Amino acid sequence: MNILTVDTGTTNTRVTVWHDGDVVGQAARQVGVRDTAITGSTAKLEEGVRETIAEALAAANLGKADIGRAIASGMITSNVGLCEIPHVVAAAGIDDLAAAMRESLIANVWHEPIWFVPGVRNAVDHIGLHNCEAMDMMRGEEVESFALVERLGLDEPTVIVLPGSHSKFVSIDSKRRIDGCVTTLAGELLHVISHDTILAGSLKDGFAKRIDAEMLLAGAASAKKIGLGRACFSVRILDQFAVYDANARANFLLGAVLGSDLLTLKNSSAIRMSPGTRFVVSGKPILREAIGRLVEGDDFFSGTVTVLGDDEQRDLAGYGAIAVARRRGLVD
Repeated sequence: MNILTVDTGTTNTRVTVWHDGDVVGQAARQVGVRDTAITGSTAKLEEGVRETIAEALAAANLGKADIGRAIASGMITSNVGLCEIPHVVAAAGIDDLAAAMRESLIANVWHEPIWFVPGVRNAVDHIGLHNCEAMDMMRGEEVESFALVERLGLDEPTVIVLPGSHSKFVSIDSKRRIDGCVTTLAGELLHVISHDTILAGSLKDGFAKRIDAEMLLAGAASAKKIGLGRACFSVRILDQFAVYDANARANFLLGAVLGSDLLTLKNSSAIRMSPGTRFVVSGKPILREAIGRLVEGDDFFSGTVTVLGDDEQRDLAGYGAIAVARRRGLVD
């Protein structure tokens, strides 16, 4: 069977065409639910998804009639997406997501009903100042997580790290369920600090080009001791009064921001992890190597650390969406 998967986030949409488990065509476009939030209309999102589907089909040398099933996941199921579905409440297994899938015909996008995979949220009710930190949610990372659970055969408590503009830490329990998640703004913070503050001049190219373990660990230690704001300003001090190059300074900043994420894991009530929990780290090469180094260099964490290769994390969203649909009986 030929299957079409749509992964729509805040700013980007990726469409993948699959044949018997293999990718035969892909396309991506800078269109997402942010466009709906800005314009108040889904028209631009619908147009963008439709055109991305057409590009992916062309890349696969297939037509609409050749597709047996269309499946979508991510922010496309939010209130500013194309088919709003309530989050499934953790702890949530792949069968829970499959049972909560919904189909919807969106004629401006696809000629047949699309099946949508819901997101997952933490089990916290009556939100207020007393418990808001315990709440978190995801749309899109749940299918990526279940893809990794299946690909890696995870059957022990694991934290899956999915870094990006919003870094997501997904807790998997021994029953292969998502039992919670926690989100930080690490990626956005790195971008803003590197490009839109006084540190821009001290960082030259902005982001670290290669890992400098000494500076990375030093940045994390600094943020832990004196706070993220002061650690960040230390980058300018290192530029003005020391001999470290731009990449070293960028590693210090990277360590400071990602080190703050480790503090989140130790102290957040959104997920309650033990020091021996296994880590599986995904993401771009620099980010996943940096997180792996920081976890291994922190005495709090004693579990196995698995830093994924490019092949292991390729096409996670589509792979996971198909795995959920298979549990629903929608695909073979």
